[in-house]
Amino acid sequence: MHWYYIIALIIIGVDQFTKWLVVKNMDLYEQIIIIENFFSLTSHRNSGAAWGILQGQMVFFYIVTVIVIIGVIYFMQTLGKENKLFALALSLILGGAIGNFIDRLLHQEVVDFFDFVIFGYDFPIFNIADSSLVVGVGIVILATILDEKNKKGQAK
Repeated sequence: MHWYYIIALIIIGVDQFTKWLVVKNMDLYEQIIIIENFFSLTSHRNSGAAWGILQGQMVFFYIVTVIVIIGVIYFMQTLGKENKLFALALSLILGGAIGNFIDRLLHQEVVDFFDFVIFGYDFPIFNIADSSLVVGVGIVILATILDEKNKKGQAK
C-alpha cells in the first residue's frame, strides 16, 4: 500500500474516533470552553455542507462524494506517483471526504465540534475531516502553482 493511502486511513481513523468521543461524552449543543472567547469544543450536527448549506440533501452528497473519491483515487494513481506534494494533498482530501461520508451514510448528518471565534466572527463549527479537506485543497493549489512555475523554468 502506498504511503498516501496510509495517511488517508489515519485521517479517517482520527476523524471517526474524535467524532465518536464527542457523541459519547457530550450532549448535543454542549460546549466545553478551551480558550475563553476563542476556542471551544461544541457538540453540533450538520446535515448539509460547509456553513450549513444544502441542508438535508443526502442523495446529492452521496453522489458528489463518490465522484470525488473516484477522481481523487484516479489522480493519486497517476499524478500522485510523480509528485509527493500532490499525493499528500490528495490523501488529505480522500481522508476528509471519506470521514464525512461515513457520517452521512450512518447518521444522515456530520458530527462537528471545533468552534472558533476569530476577531469577533463565530466561525462555523467543523471537524477533523473538514480540516483535512481544506488543508488538502490548499496544498493542491500550492502544488499546482509550484508545478507551473517549474514548467515555465524548464521551458526557458
